[in-house]
Amino acid sequence: MADLNRIAKRMYNIHPNSMHLVVGDDIEGTFTLDSAEFFQTDFQAEGTREGDDATYRFTTTEDNDAVIVGRQAHGDDGWQMVGKVVSVERVDS
Repeated sequence: MADLNRIAKRMYNIHPNSMHLVVGDDIEGTFTLDSAEFFQTDFQAEGTREGDDATYRFTTTEDNDAVIVGRQAHGDDGWQMVGKVVSVERVDS
């Protein structure tokens, strides 16, 4: 069986505590995951970013090489792809 994605595993281990995520070049902040789970090696999660009313979805790519992120602003009908998670760090309380 293939290894778990390193970033997805870190996000899963920090959940449900807050984490600092960098997504691509444009999004950085404190995120809290409402749900996070693995289906064998596939990772899926959903959560929010502090100061933002949108919902974020996280999933590993088909080749398990990256964790990609979608964003849906409340009131919007669809999801917008916003990038991939570049780094994840635990937020100390």
